[in-house]
Amino acid sequence: MKLWDKGFTVDKKIENFTVGKDRILDMYIAKHDLLASKAQANMLESVGLLSTDENNALQYALNELLVDYENGNFEIEDNFEDVHSKIESKLIEKTGEAGKKIHTARSRNDQVLVALQLFQKDYLENISNKVIQLIDVLLEKAKVHKSDLLPGYTHFQAAMPSSFGLWFTAYAENLLSDLAFVKAAYHIADQNPLGSGAGFGTSFPVNREMTTEELGFANMAVSSVGAQMLRGKTEKAVAMALAMIAGTLSKLSYDLVMYNSQDMAFVKLPDEMTTGSSIMPHKKNPDVFELTRAHCNRLQALPNDIMMCINNLPSGYHRDFQILKEILFEPMMQFVDILDILIFALPQLEVNEGFMNQEKYDSIYTVENISHLIQTGTPFRDAYKEVGLSVQDGSYQPHKDFKTSHAGSVHNLGIELIRNKVNAFNLK
Repeated sequence: MKLWDKGFTVDKKIENFTVGKDRILDMYIAKHDLLASKAQANMLESVGLLSTDENNALQYALNELLVDYENGNFEIEDNFEDVHSKIESKLIEKTGEAGKKIHTARSRNDQVLVALQLFQKDYLENISNKVIQLIDVLLEKAKVHKSDLLPGYTHFQAAMPSSFGLWFTAYAENLLSDLAFVKAAYHIADQNPLGSGAGFGTSFPVNREMTTEELGFANMAVSSVGAQMLRGKTEKAVAMALAMIAGTLSKLSYDLVMYNSQDMAFVKLPDEMTTGSSIMPHKKNPDVFELTRAHCNRLQALPNDIMMCINNLPSGYHRDFQILKEILFEPMMQFVDILDILIFALPQLEVNEGFMNQEKYDSIYTVENISHLIQTGTPFRDAYKEVGLSVQDGSYQPHKDFKTSHAGSVHNLGIELIRNKVNAFNLK
């Protein structure tokens, strides 16, 4: 069945090419299409385009299909073009004439678009919650390891004393910044396009405020042409939000791969979280963080991939938009897996002890030596030169108290301040 069937047969090769992966990918939005159809039917009854009996029959049938979906008994067979034709066919089968009326004052354009908006809203809410879970994990690790020293690096050279507490809070706060992009994407997705038709409205007296409220949208996309322009804009916003978080998680993963190496040995993973080598029996590889790094690097290309698909299109609907599902849906699901694995793995990360006692890290206390000289009356520029020359001629020694005292007076981590920001965050 095709919603646009006019009685002629499309060449099979053309049909297969144009349908593409829709039967698979539309399963992601099936639930949301059913919910939007329930709102559509209620609205049609309210304006007199459906009788109460017809709407009741449609609501009952749509609820049955929702139960089928939740139980894994909903599928899109090969004789249907997409999820929309499958649902309408089932409604006609279950309700007769009422099923033939469900598409009144609706185009497949706004039908697809409202399902996509609802799907992306739900998705953004889900990953927002998971990112906050991950932030909580990082803040808990920061609290436990707030006084465990860690060499801070610039230019891949040991630079100044840092701490694991500071490192964990850095990523927690950066992820919180990334959630601003999730919030922006959610705002774009939180607009109801249902009732905009093919992009030019309808002559029927539809009640768009009613469907906006029933579907839980905060706003209605008022302009029918503008509503159709959400197709691609919302996907690009979602992709940008994922790319921003992925950039932070890629950096975190890279740090942990380095920190786990024998040369640094700042952290270690439990044996059951590592993999081995087929030839080198001593290897315990941090594959989990190497894979999250690679996946996150690929995710950062998503906004560009979407732009290359739609960037030169004028207003109105174009079949190019169908490809957005292929570009975005699977990476969206993979990103959920990445967040889940990091939420699982990071609490098990162990911090090693004793590595700061190595002589190669003595020089990271040079700034503390300068500070000591300043406190005894030496001008900064003279203190800087004096310590610099001692490093140069090999006579430098860190002040005897620095290694033992610094751990007790590490940086102000602001754990509670960051937690307050997290608690204040509201996606909606």
